[in-house]
Amino acid sequence: MEVPTASMPDIAFLLIIFFLVTTTVYMDKGLGLVLPRIGQTKEVPRKNICNVWVNAAGEIAVEGEIVPLERLREEVSRRLEENPRLIVSLKVDEQARYEVFIDVLDELKLAGATRISIASPEGEGGL
Repeated sequence: MEVPTASMPDIAFLLIIFFLVTTTVYMDKGLGLVLPRIGQTKEVPRKNICNVWVNAAGEIAVEGEIVPLERLREEVSRRLEENPRLIVSLKVDEQARYEVFIDVLDELKLAGATRISIASPEGEGGL
C-alpha cells in the first residue's frame, strides 16, 4: 500500500507560513543619537560648555573635579539649572570600558542634558 504524498507540498507551505507569521525577531536599537551633518560646526561660548571626562580606570571628572557616578546626575542637573543653554562635552578615554561610557551617557540624559557632545579624547585632559 502506498502513502499519498500529493498534499505534502501544501502542508510544508502552510508550516512555513505559520512559522513566518508567529516568529518575532528581536531588533537591537542601539544608541539613539542625532549626529550632525559632515562639516557642520558651531562656535559655542566657553560658559555654555561643561566638560565631563572619563579616564581609562573609569573615573569621572566634571570640570576637573572627580565625581562618583552616583553624584553625576545631581551635579549636571545643578549646572543645567544655572545655565539652561549648557552643552555637556563628554570625552572618554579609548581604554575605558564601554559599560562606563553607557552609564555616564545614561546619567547625563537622566539629569536632563539634551545637548550632549561626544568629543574626541585627544587634547586637554581632565584627569
